[in-house]
Amino acid sequence: MRRIDPRLLAIAGAAFISVSAILFRLSGVSSGTAAFFRCALALPVLAPLALWERRRTGPRRRAAVDAAAGLLLGADLVLWGASIDRVGAGIATVLVNVQVVVVPLLALAVFGERPSRPFALAVPVMLGGVALAGGVAEHGTGTDPAGGIAFGVGAGAAYAGYLFLTRVAGRGQRHRAQPVLLSTCGAGAMAVVIGAPWQGVDLAPGWAALGWLAALAMTGQVCGWMLIGAALPRLRAEEGGTLLLLQPVLAVVFGAAVLGERPGFSQIAGCVLVLAAVRLAGRPRAERPDDARPPAPPGTVRRRDDSTGRPARSRMGART
Repeated sequence: MRRIDPRLLAIAGAAFISVSAILFRLSGVSSGTAAFFRCALALPVLAPLALWERRRTGPRRRAAVDAAAGLLLGADLVLWGASIDRVGAGIATVLVNVQVVVVPLLALAVFGERPSRPFALAVPVMLGGVALAGGVAEHGTGTDPAGGIAFGVGAGAAYAGYLFLTRVAGRGQRHRAQPVLLSTCGAGAMAVVIGAPWQGVDLAPGWAALGWLAALAMTGQVCGWMLIGAALPRLRAEEGGTLLLLQPVLAVVFGAAVLGERPGFSQIAGCVLVLAAVRLAGRPRAERPDDARPPAPPGTVRRRDDSTGRPARSRMGART
């Protein structure tokens, strides 16, 4: 994966996760049950991969960060399901995607990583496109707008925290299966802690439901998060969050192909807006004058001049 463009990895991961809503609907279970089995059924696949990876690359560092990220993911899965029940899938999808704003703000606060101007301009277009793609213009406000909005914003904040911690924990690391295994354990535990007393967790949903949940575990939890986990540490915070906005667009496409859903004109327009915003936000930054300078001659060391802040050159061995 290290040789593959991280943007392609993020897009592939978003594609796997975009079928999660379809498989969840086909399973017919509560969001707490789906969140629990999504994690539990992924463990038999992730555990051998993590053990093999541990033998090749050594034990995983920052395991506590992975586990904390998993707790946030579990909270996101349960809260998002509750938001869907109250305001509908369209508005809930918009609310959970506040991550596209929260993740860059966290990166700015912690690492001083400033978002680019194209990204700032594209954010309103992104959120508007997600709203239309989610069908907001074609559905009502739901049975409990206030509660649904609160749960949706909570889910979006938890999702943003998960993405941020995943990016932080993956920096400089070659592990892929071990962090997903640890975060999956955390997510499953949180799904039980929140989902069991609130919505209940059905441990015997039936063979048909288990089949759909197993597919959900393989696509959304194993493949999706391993790909995204490999991509996020190599991308800027704004770029990673923006590419993940392709999920609702791909969900519309897969919904039409698998469930026979026919998106309306506003949903198609929303998909186009999201794609345009992703393209705008992904534009490369303007090259700074210092970056355009020719390379220094061999044996030259660049240092920063304290008076001007510009790089200065000095010959190796010369006084500076």
